[in-house]
Amino acid sequence: MSADPAALDLADPLARFRAEFFLPPGKIYLDGNSLGLLSRRAEASLASVVEQWRTLGIDSWTEASPPWLTMSETAAEKLAPLLGAAPDEVCVTSQTTANLHQLLATLFNPSHPARRVILGDAVNFPSDTYALASHLRLRGLDPATHLRLVPSRDGRTLRLDDLLDTFTDDVQLAVLPAAVFTSGQLLDIATLTRKARERGILIGWDLSHSIGAVPHALDRDGADFAFWCNYKWLNAGPGAVGGLFLHRRHFDRPPGLAGWWGVRADRRFAMASHHEPAAGAVALHIGTPQILSLAPLLGSLELIAEAGGVEALRKKSVALTDFLIAQIDAELAPLGFELITPRAALVRGGHLALAHPEAWRICSALKAAGVVPDFRAPDLIRLAPSPLTTRFAECAEAIARLKQIARTRAYEKYPAHHGLVT
Repeated sequence: MSADPAALDLADPLARFRAEFFLPPGKIYLDGNSLGLLSRRAEASLASVVEQWRTLGIDSWTEASPPWLTMSETAAEKLAPLLGAAPDEVCVTSQTTANLHQLLATLFNPSHPARRVILGDAVNFPSDTYALASHLRLRGLDPATHLRLVPSRDGRTLRLDDLLDTFTDDVQLAVLPAAVFTSGQLLDIATLTRKARERGILIGWDLSHSIGAVPHALDRDGADFAFWCNYKWLNAGPGAVGGLFLHRRHFDRPPGLAGWWGVRADRRFAMASHHEPAAGAVALHIGTPQILSLAPLLGSLELIAEAGGVEALRKKSVALTDFLIAQIDAELAPLGFELITPRAALVRGGHLALAHPEAWRICSALKAAGVVPDFRAPDLIRLAPSPLTTRFAECAEAIARLKQIARTRAYEKYPAHHGLVT
């Protein structure tokens, strides 16, 4: 493949989808792993729901298109191919951490005589760790004893052998990230899931930093559960509705946190005094679906399907990050930048992480120069090209501006890290 960015852009089969998005004027947007951009389809889908609310009122639950009563199931059907799951194993509801709490409440048994440890890791998004610790306390267990975090040897990535070594006989349940949010490392879901199940451990995956950028095969791999947000690579908007996956072998478990929308559809409005759970993952619904939050997701998923699905997005994503890695090696490595994301495509997600002692001030200078990156403490610059919006020429220009900032030390006029990240 030619390394000429103009030629790569001309040959890009996804190039036409760039026009579907609202791009920040005069900016190179490389922050899709934190907040995906608004698409015209998502905006139109939201506008349609608002119009239905205006004109139909409560009748929108049954007469809108799609009916609000089944909108979350419609979203589940569209998300299922990205997950390698059946639609009835997917529930589009609530938000990421709340969904993790629901899955823990449903699957974790604190009275098990020998297995009462929950396994996490030291580099995952901290909200997951907060949820694991608080859940253990709610179940009468001490996180100091019953929460075990797999350490990272470099503080940024996880080794397969280290993870497998922690799959001991006292572990009941493990929660791991598919893609590490700092380094962009992609874990071996298939191997880790297989090994966990061989050792009698329930295993679930946080897909927040991989869904929409990496194809998943949750059914084939045998994952017990998963959860994610939809506002990053899936462009569903800030604070968008989240999602969860529950393998069908767990369908017989009652929801740990029971709510009225998790009741079987034909009995939902019967208002029975006892909970009658729906069949499948939808039993894990708690409250009324977030209609205004679901609407943009439907528009975004429509675009992804039209583009050829997540496999097509992954092919472009790998090409973009391959291109960036070559540029980083040639232009930035001599200036003190270190690529900490694994280089092989099989073990990296959709974003790249560069380490530099002045990362915060460099990010500030880069934003002022018209490039939108992402900073993660203490020293990481994350660059996330989006397959549907980013051009190869933009990647080349972003690296050129970054090189100029570092070479001239233009970042020195910006203040040191103040502890807040936007």
